[in-house]
Amino acid sequence: MPVLTQIFQVSTLYGAATLAAAIDAGQFGAAGGSRRILLVSNNSAVPETALRLEEMPGYDAIAARFDSVVDWNETIRPHHPSGWGPRAEETVLWQRAFRLAWGIGPEDRVELAVESIQVNPAGALAAIFSESALHVYADGLMSYGPTRNKLPGSVGCRIRRVLHLDLVTGLEPLLLTEFGVAAELVPDDAFRRVLTEISDAAGADPRLAAVEAQAPTAVLLGQYLATLNILTAEEEEDLHVRMLRGAVRAGHTSVLFKPHPTAPARYSQALERAAGEAGVELTVLDSPLLAETLYERCAPGLVVGCFSTAMFTAAAYYGIPIARVGTRLVLDRITPYENSNRIPLTIVDHLVPGLEQYEEGGANSADGGGPGPQGGNGAVVGGGNGAVVGGRAAPATLGPLVRTVGYCMQARLHPALRSEAEAWLRERLDGTTQHYFKRRRLQMLTLPGGGPRGAAVRLRRTVRRTRSSLGF
Repeated sequence: MPVLTQIFQVSTLYGAATLAAAIDAGQFGAAGGSRRILLVSNNSAVPETALRLEEMPGYDAIAARFDSVVDWNETIRPHHPSGWGPRAEETVLWQRAFRLAWGIGPEDRVELAVESIQVNPAGALAAIFSESALHVYADGLMSYGPTRNKLPGSVGCRIRRVLHLDLVTGLEPLLLTEFGVAAELVPDDAFRRVLTEISDAAGADPRLAAVEAQAPTAVLLGQYLATLNILTAEEEEDLHVRMLRGAVRAGHTSVLFKPHPTAPARYSQALERAAGEAGVELTVLDSPLLAETLYERCAPGLVVGCFSTAMFTAAAYYGIPIARVGTRLVLDRITPYENSNRIPLTIVDHLVPGLEQYEEGGANSADGGGPGPQGGNGAVVGGGNGAVVGGRAAPATLGPLVRTVGYCMQARLHPALRSEAEAWLRERLDGTTQHYFKRRRLQMLTLPGGGPRGAAVRLRRTVRRTRSSLGF
């Protein structure tokens, strides 16, 4: 008798935790109602030298929810998961091969739950299982922005929903809305329980015990901006030093730095020098632990980052105050304009106070801050807009801003947003909001704020339409 097989593709423990929470909440049907396969992909530039997902504490508890686990890298070896996709004429053969290898009957129905549908391996799976329904899950702030590029209609029409965490209460994802795909929240309590499972599993790690003994009151989150060619290595290093010095000026004497796994060792060395000069205790975490495990086990008083999603999980799920550093610099640097990181940067810059606001005297941030943090539940994410995330809705100013930036990023995918974008730019574009936009982009789209060239282009288009209507 045919059965339903659900294939869940993951590349990060955070993403796997999101899926586990959705499964626990019954969003993929009742237990035992289908066969579930966990398809693990390592998308690192050099997967052979990168940390494997199954080596991270908490993985085993998540994997136990599935009937079997498949290593995608081994399946398509020697190809890289990000670069390999089937030829159109070979998709039927690949599906037969995978069904045979994974124990899926030829008549069994298959559903896919994937991340980042715009790229491989999700794109490859969607092409191979071309008749299967798709569920897209989003584990970060990028889901609030538009789809990275135009998807074929044959893929878009099969997407049933976008599952996402409630990182910014009240803000609706733009992802895949061009296909009318609805967003569905993964329940907070289910996700928090999974994070607790992962934290409990990490308890035996001696490096975590050492961190707990130091009782860090501030956590600094590193990213990989130099690897993405957004900043130079020296600029990213300086960004981390600014985080440390700001935390020290805010009164923290025990600081933990969680570098990105691909970050060079020199970043830690620069911070150690800065900590020595400031006379504070610095711990550099060299263990493959989620930032959320640190929040659970150490309960820091402040989390500092640039635009990491882990900042928002700190506020939304643990009630920890957060602060930003460097958002204006990165907003200025990221290219092209449609870079998916632009939306997370916009959200963080609009909602989260600059680190300087936590310092004595609450001085306005040179990075674009406003009044000091505010809020009563400890999940303080204040700023010039009085915004608070973590138990309270984002301000009414956020949604229109995100949609306007989203339209400028992907105007062809969202033509219905043009009138709202034009109105927003006429009313709100000024010295306090100009950093969210590029004049050249506004000119190209003939939007308010684009300057004389934009007006001239609009005039030429009007003349062409008029001449065409008159038969000239």
